[in-house]
Amino acid sequence: MSNVSETQKINDLKEALKDVRISDSIEEKSHIGQIMSEVYEAMLDKGYNPVNQIIGYIMSGDPTYITSHRDARKKMARISQDDLLEEIVNYYINNNL
Repeated sequence: MSNVSETQKINDLKEALKDVRISDSIEEKSHIGQIMSEVYEAMLDKGYNPVNQIIGYIMSGDPTYITSHRDARKKMARISQDDLLEEIVNYYINNNL
């Protein structure tokens, strides 16, 4: 896969995750978006590909796909994988179809 393609996927995921919501609560919406932003940045800090790591986490349920750097793993554990996947798919459908 080319670097351009990888960069585009990372940018697409970052855009998709910036407004992740799992409930109608305004407080929870901003909280989830903040968690995803912090987890994303922690993975970039450590040199990981956040797209691949988040996909691995969702598919396997293995929390070791998320770095413990800056407590990202603990933060991610606050969001259910099902809710995260649902929001990503909803975002994609709402913005691409």
